[in-house]
Amino acid sequence: MEFKLLNNSQGNQEILIIFTYSHIKKYKSGEEIPFSKQFNNGKSDPFLSNIIESGEISGNKGEQVLLHTMMIDDFKYKSSHINDELKPKRILFYGLGDHEKVSADDVREASALISRRVKSLKIQEVSVIVETITNIDISVAVSSVVEGFALGSYKFEEFKSSSKKKRNEIKTIDLLIDKFDDEIKKSVEIASTTCDASLKARDLVNRPPNIVNPEYLKNYSVEMANANENLSIEILDKKELEKLEMRTFLGVAQGSKADPYGIILNYIGDSGNPSNNIWLIGKGITFDSGGLSLKPSMSMIDMKSDMSGGASVITAMDAIAKLKPKINVTGLCLATENMPGGGAQRVGDIVTSMNGKTIEIENTDAEGRLTLADAVEFANQRGASKIIDVATLTGAMVISLGHGLIGAFGNNNDLIQTLISAGEKTGEKIWHMPLDETSKKQNRSKVADIKNTGGRAAGSVTAAHFIGEFVGDTPWVHLDIAGTAMSSTNKGWISQGATGYPCRTLIETVFKLSY
Repeated sequence: MEFKLLNNSQGNQEILIIFTYSHIKKYKSGEEIPFSKQFNNGKSDPFLSNIIESGEISGNKGEQVLLHTMMIDDFKYKSSHINDELKPKRILFYGLGDHEKVSADDVREASALISRRVKSLKIQEVSVIVETITNIDISVAVSSVVEGFALGSYKFEEFKSSSKKKRNEIKTIDLLIDKFDDEIKKSVEIASTTCDASLKARDLVNRPPNIVNPEYLKNYSVEMANANENLSIEILDKKELEKLEMRTFLGVAQGSKADPYGIILNYIGDSGNPSNNIWLIGKGITFDSGGLSLKPSMSMIDMKSDMSGGASVITAMDAIAKLKPKINVTGLCLATENMPGGGAQRVGDIVTSMNGKTIEIENTDAEGRLTLADAVEFANQRGASKIIDVATLTGAMVISLGHGLIGAFGNNNDLIQTLISAGEKTGEKIWHMPLDETSKKQNRSKVADIKNTGGRAAGSVTAAHFIGEFVGDTPWVHLDIAGTAMSSTNKGWISQGATGYPCRTLIETVFKLSY
């Protein structure tokens, strides 16, 4: 999908999108202008008068009205936003509702729903009058339209035989603005780049686990890094992982026939200041059977998504290197499967972590925190100044926050608030969760330094506490995306299947930290 910034006299002629409001307050007087007078400098529009009087167009939120103009000779729709040279075959009016309440989230969702309507009409070229979004900053409006169209039109059909035929995809979105500057151009570039990264993360997670295994994830990352001149990569194979004494991670891997890999992606944005860095760590369990603590079959069906954190980190690194923030960023993904093979880790085993702490294995299905324990220690040994880890870690997170919020735990409030602010901007909402001393005690072991589960109570909290045991004093935030990594239905700009969470939020956070 290509996005073009054009002035209002240009744009393709297939379909024109105009956003409407139920009422809009006139800037100076505060007077409310009804829909019938919104698009012609306050004067009634004769072309629309009959339709308005019939009540077919109201500007109410979610309303879609499609007008066909191709049968009208010498069609002209004069307004303050549309040039006479534009003669679209169709006009789609989309209602945003109360002018005072419309947000970037509303515009993003509206654009996603419009993209699906346009695809159903088998139209490949779209023009959007961005200036009809009048209540938010124009650069924010442009970004929201780009994000809505890019993310909302996504559908995963890679493995359907019918997909080999020519699919109906939107190819071009013309963003029509009378005058635009470099800031608006930059907004389009950033939005399209971050959305592309999020869609790539969705693809990785949606592909089946017999395709996306640890070696696939490693090869994908190598190819991605080789194609990006600002990105370098280091791969740790099993022998190197053993030399590093990543025993908790290797314990998870030992039940699978697939070799484990450490994937390290580096972007240098501030070469003169090595301490100006942040590490993004993504859980990379490409399939989670639960190990010997085997999951029920219906709980296993979406476990290809257990590498969603790793996918979001890997693809975010590609976008970060393209957008070039002034900060050094390292992405780390320890990739393996959690399988119940003959060599699998047992319940009751005691393993020694990379930092020397001993861990009692109480449940082999609590494998993500074992992997992350070695990952955060590795980051510390490499000089991490800040750490954000992302993982589909606990079913308890779904019980706590459902499917609309990411849970954030950490030892640094400033870093947590930066992430929350970034999530507000991207629409990938984050909720600050507690790390209390009472729940921390649930991880105590009678036979080792710590055990890998704390029981059912406060399950997401005890899992975060476990990772925190290996972080030390490094500013750190853990994002539990168990409830947000997958969606069972289309919801606005979120498509059924993998969501790509929190790829765009990680990129936005990096930029916020680089200022």
